[in-house]
Amino acid sequence: MTRRSGLAAALRRATLQARWFKPACWLLALLPAVDLVWRAFTVQLGPDPEHALIWATGRWALRLLLLTLAITPLRQLTGWSEWARLRRMLGLWAFAYALMHFTCYLWLVNDFSVASVLQDASRHPFVLAGMTALSMMLPLAATSRDAAIRRLGGRRWRALHRLVYVIAPVAVFHAWWGQLAKNHTGQPKLYAAILCALLGWRVWRWWRARRDRARPALNAAAAGVRRRTAR
Repeated sequence: MTRRSGLAAALRRATLQARWFKPACWLLALLPAVDLVWRAFTVQLGPDPEHALIWATGRWALRLLLLTLAITPLRQLTGWSEWARLRRMLGLWAFAYALMHFTCYLWLVNDFSVASVLQDASRHPFVLAGMTALSMMLPLAATSRDAAIRRLGGRRWRALHRLVYVIAPVAVFHAWWGQLAKNHTGQPKLYAAILCALLGWRVWRWWRARRDRARPALNAAAAGVRRRTAR
């Protein structure tokens, strides 16, 4: 074992394989919500506290959604299967922040008026996009437990949870368009770049796996051509 691999194994044991790691990640995901509640009660959200709450919860929903999508590349790059233990937790936290985001919007902007929300969605595509993303997250959150996998079956459950590849671009569009009017598109552009990298990694892995499956057949065909031409 080389020194580098030994250090990697020690790091893996001290973090991902340790009992404290997942609860610590759970607490870290909770911290932004605690911070927002504290700042709201102590009047530290700035001159526009309503929109500060709405945008902050939305940003954290998107960040956690992208972290959820990053789990598979991290597992494949490091070879550490323990990363997968965090996927469900991060996905549920992303849904929780998205729900807080919508609740703040429904309460602080529309005073719980569904008619006002529908009117807003008809005028602003980014509002409709956000509501669509949240609606698609609902079945994923509802079927996140092992019992749902057994009830649906592995194939149908995986097909349902591939909705995340639709949800993430819609959520990025929601964030980007929502900030466009204020010319604050720096963060949404960063999120879009991260999403492109995460989806691009999956496309590349899919292409490479398909190429590797096809290679024996191509080699056999090439060998047959060489035999025929040699006669």
